[in-house]
Amino acid sequence: MQATIKQLQAFVAIATSGSFVEAAEWLHLSQPALSIAIRKLEDGLGGELFSRSSRRVQLTPEGRGFLPIAQRLLRDWHEAMDDLDGLFSKKRGKVTLAALPTMAAGFLPPILAKFRADYPNISINVHDVLGSQVDELVREGRADIGFSVCPPDTSAFHFEPIVDDRFVAVCPLGHPLLCSETVKWEALLDYPVIAISHLSSTRQAIERVMATLDKEMDILCEVSQIATAARLVAAGLGVSVLPSLSFNQVSSEGLGHRLLIEPDVPRTLGIITSTRTALSVAAQAMLKMARDFAQGDTERTSTSRKIAEMIEWAPPVASPGDRGKPGPGQ
Repeated sequence: MQATIKQLQAFVAIATSGSFVEAAEWLHLSQPALSIAIRKLEDGLGGELFSRSSRRVQLTPEGRGFLPIAQRLLRDWHEAMDDLDGLFSKKRGKVTLAALPTMAAGFLPPILAKFRADYPNISINVHDVLGSQVDELVREGRADIGFSVCPPDTSAFHFEPIVDDRFVAVCPLGHPLLCSETVKWEALLDYPVIAISHLSSTRQAIERVMATLDKEMDILCEVSQIATAARLVAAGLGVSVLPSLSFNQVSSEGLGHRLLIEPDVPRTLGIITSTRTALSVAAQAMLKMARDFAQGDTERTSTSRKIAEMIEWAPPVASPGDRGKPGPGQ
């Protein structure tokens, strides 16, 4: 037997008030409708819950035993409805994101700040991981939204491009490559390179460029963290190739950087969602905010200009013999 919420409410109201008349007023029901609800409940349970007399209504022993159960069921129902209302109204909930470290540091902060201000009771969890891990987290439902390069297997994902990042040559201050406003990829071949792990999407993109040039870099060492690569470069151990957005992750002290050209290799970054799993209301709000932010950036300025402003391009560093002379772009 399945009791309805209306029947449980009728039973508890009558048991509490001891009167069909008062219970009908509380519930804004007619007395016949209230009587029908109780009769159906009793028929379903197989016995009477109330003993009725001309003066009063009393609970039967079975009714007294059922009362705390009915009250608990109603409390659970109301709590469930409150929880569901909180989720739909974005008063509570959780959003989990997976992002490349470059996007976690270079794209997400203003979005997360606004989301937190608009929805202070929704918790946010961010995994800053490799591109393959972003795909895995979204595919397995452990992340609602991913921010990364386009997944190799697009059958399980929807990918929305939002920004084109650029690769830059990163050098210690005073390095010869900093004397030009841009650097050709082949120029890197003359210097030892501090490389990012071959598991990263950054390294894989760099390897594809080298393959098109039919060249190989002189890799001095390989590291996992962009910040580590930057500090080794600043110490004078070599040069490196990093995404321009990554400069939100590292200290630029002791470093210079120049846009890599010939070829010019934009790296398209975007939003990844699963084609198989629906997003929660909270995750939908996060997705809309990310889209709006990306669209606002596009309208205000070109992507390349925006990136250049974010990483504050340093002027070319002159050699000791050229001190005092105007450098390119000055």
